[in-house]
Amino acid sequence: MSISPDMRRKDLVMPEQRALDTLERGFRGWLATAGADGSPYCIPLLYVLMDGQVYLHYTIARGHLRANIDHESKVCFGVDEPDEVFAYGRFECDTGLAYRSVVLFGEIRVISDTGTKQKFCQRLMAKYGKQDWNRPKDFFPRLDQITVCAITRHRITGKETSLPEISRQWPAMDRTKSPPAPTPERGDTGT
Repeated sequence: MSISPDMRRKDLVMPEQRALDTLERGFRGWLATAGADGSPYCIPLLYVLMDGQVYLHYTIARGHLRANIDHESKVCFGVDEPDEVFAYGRFECDTGLAYRSVVLFGEIRVISDTGTKQKFCQRLMAKYGKQDWNRPKDFFPRLDQITVCAITRHRITGKETSLPEISRQWPAMDRTKSPPAPTPERGDTGT
C-alpha cells in the first residue's frame, strides 16, 4: 500500500472523527480511478457510509469505470461541503471560501453478495429518499442490474475553513494579502 503525502496546510486539518462525520452526511462524492494506460478518471456518485466503508453503485454494464476498477483497486474518494465565499481584503483576489472537504484513500472491491446489495439499497434510500413517497419499502427487484462496490479506507484526511464572523470580514477588518495597487503618485504607470 502506498502512503499518501502529509497535508501541507496543517492549520486547516480536521480531526478524523469530524472528517468521518462530514463523509457520512455528504451528498455526493467523487470517485477517482486510474486506467491501464495511467489516465485518471473521476466521476460523481451517490454513496453511503456503511460498516466503516464507503459503498456506491453504478450500472452492471461494463464501461470505463469498471475497466479501471478491474485494473487497479487503489482509489481516491472525495466529498466537499461548500459554505460561503467571503472577502477578507481590498482586492478581488483577497477572497476566501468557507468549506469542509474530505479525501479518502483506499481500495475498492465489487460486492456480489445479494444481502449486502439489499442492505446498501436500503441505506441509500434512507439517505436520499423522501419519507412521503408512498411506495413499497425495501423492495429492490433489479439488484442484478447494478454493481455495488465498497471502498476499504486506508487513510482519510479532512480540511476546513470556517466562515469568519462579519466583524472579521472586509471591510470591517482588512486582512489584505496582496501588494498595494499601482498609483500614479509612486510613478507606477502600468506601461
